[in-house]
Amino acid sequence: MAIATVVAMALSALPAPQAAELPITPNAPIPDFQNRLQDVTPYDFDAPPQGLFRAITTAEGFDEELGFHRSHEIVPVKPTDRFRSDAPAVYIVFHLHQHYQGFQVFGRCYPEAVAGLDPNVMIGHDAMQVALEDDSGYLTFSPPRDTWKPGRYKVEIHVGEQINEMSLMGTMRFTVVAPSADSGNREKNVESETGKTR
Repeated sequence: MAIATVVAMALSALPAPQAAELPITPNAPIPDFQNRLQDVTPYDFDAPPQGLFRAITTAEGFDEELGFHRSHEIVPVKPTDRFRSDAPAVYIVFHLHQHYQGFQVFGRCYPEAVAGLDPNVMIGHDAMQVALEDDSGYLTFSPPRDTWKPGRYKVEIHVGEQINEMSLMGTMRFTVVAPSADSGNREKNVESETGKTR
């Protein structure tokens, strides 16, 4: 008992260790916790859509193939952004990333730079219902009057159940050119040569 008392008195005589004082962190401004503007690439709604869309292109046609998961896959035929004025239709073919619900893809066509047409007046539209198992699709745009007028056209791509101010995903563009006299002569020459070989 006496030994314990002596030990207790000796320990009490030692200076008590003091905890090191931690520096006080000043309040950091809120912008330090947010993405810096220089690190963020702004989304361009005036360019081909991204995000949900894995690929999207304008084409002269489309074909249907058996996909990897034995599903029907829509593929573009002759992808291009330049079409002749006598093209029967312009197709927009797209492939999608995985999605977890069905929705619609809408397209609204405007004459962006076409002589004699108001760029604010829609000249065509199309929509496709995308099911849960679909990973591709297409939109079709026919000329407003038998043939396309030469110029540049744009197609607004919307996604959702309906078109509103929040549904725009991007913009596709294509150019229509008038058939040249040279191409017409070449076609006639090909026909005449074909006739000769028969």
